[in-house]
Amino acid sequence: MSPMDVRWIRPGDAGYAEAKLGYFPMYDHQRPSAIARVTSVADVQRCLDEARRSGSRIAARCGGHSYPGYSTADGALVVDVRGLNRIEIHPDGTADVDAGVLLIDLYQALASAGRMMPAGTCATVGISGLTLGGGIGMTGRQMGLTCDRLIKATIVTPDGVHRVVSPTEHADLFWALRGGGGGNFGIVTRFTFHTEPARTMTTFRLKFAPAALPALLDAWPRWQARAPRAMTTSFGVGGGPDSSPGIHGCFIGTAAHAKPLIDDLVRRVGSQPTKRSETEKTFLAAMEEFAWCSIADRSCQPSWGGGGGGQPRGEYVATSRMLFRPISGPQALAELFRTTPNSYNMIDAVGGAIADGPSTAYPHRDAIGSIQVEVSLAAGETAARKAMGTARDELGRMFGETGYVNYLDPQMPNWQRTYYGRNLGRLKAVARRYDPDRVFAFPQGLA
Repeated sequence: MSPMDVRWIRPGDAGYAEAKLGYFPMYDHQRPSAIARVTSVADVQRCLDEARRSGSRIAARCGGHSYPGYSTADGALVVDVRGLNRIEIHPDGTADVDAGVLLIDLYQALASAGRMMPAGTCATVGISGLTLGGGIGMTGRQMGLTCDRLIKATIVTPDGVHRVVSPTEHADLFWALRGGGGGNFGIVTRFTFHTEPARTMTTFRLKFAPAALPALLDAWPRWQARAPRAMTTSFGVGGGPDSSPGIHGCFIGTAAHAKPLIDDLVRRVGSQPTKRSETEKTFLAAMEEFAWCSIADRSCQPSWGGGGGGQPRGEYVATSRMLFRPISGPQALAELFRTTPNSYNMIDAVGGAIADGPSTAYPHRDAIGSIQVEVSLAAGETAARKAMGTARDELGRMFGETGYVNYLDPQMPNWQRTYYGRNLGRLKAVARRYDPDRVFAFPQGLA
């Protein structure tokens, strides 16, 4: 194997057991052939040269949150891009963000510059995977998907060439990188985003009695569809008959303007919440709240893979469906959520600026919500996947066989159409053009 400046960690080396870890402990048994911690474009090119020479599978990894564990797969050459971590925010509001940046670090840099942009809620997710799959978040209805803010990117394609892609350079690849899913087409090394001035945000939480669940599922999507774009919310409820459903929301503006909207939602539900709070916050403080962590105590940093932080790892499996219309059978959906054991069930509002965003590979512009079902491993992985599959298939019957590629489910039926819809053929053509030798092939890849 050719020498590299980057640290090259193989089975048997000191630190291998820690270096190979991702977010999900259920994949700790997997053994990549090596982990390459890259710090430059040249390092990435060397990794691709080696993968082509040896015929080994290559997998890029940033935050390590791959739901099926693809970024720590057995026998794979894992290109760990966390060493690519520079963030440069320019006077014109554009931001150059290296591929190894985690969301919490991006949020801190943006806040320091008085800027903001739409992105996800999990602090330790990497900017690469989020952007490449679309990027749903708590400011999406006002500002769009993360990928909608992408101006250009640099990528090392499977032939080892470092390319700049934009609307005018390799436009087909630029289109594909905005929603075509991580692990396809090559290894992105840097993104350039358009940001905007930071604004006051009002975050709020409503918690209702368990009996209010059907009424909330009926009222909330209709209310959200009529709310101003500045309002983005997320519904959540655990499994079991005694779980209290709730709404967690973000309004880009003051509490005085948010309060009448929240009051209207409560009126539509028809019962008072058991808990209610709304607070004006900075952009950074709001992102900490949605991530359920604190920058001050390092709980927003990963506790795995040498991250040195306190963010716990994920002991669950998950799946998704998209919601395209108000819920016509709220009682049936309530019963499904209640009877999915050890689950937490979420619906993140989309629409607004996402609906009329630019032409990208993200296929679900007309959706009003993204449904996600998480099932803990309390009863074991086999039982969890069985319960998750039952919920997934029933949601498919209720709302259609669609899903969000950033929530990859390895057992998803007809996954290609589910995740890519009408864009599948075009995406496959891009993959054939840039990766004819299938260097980036994996079980749910486009190559």
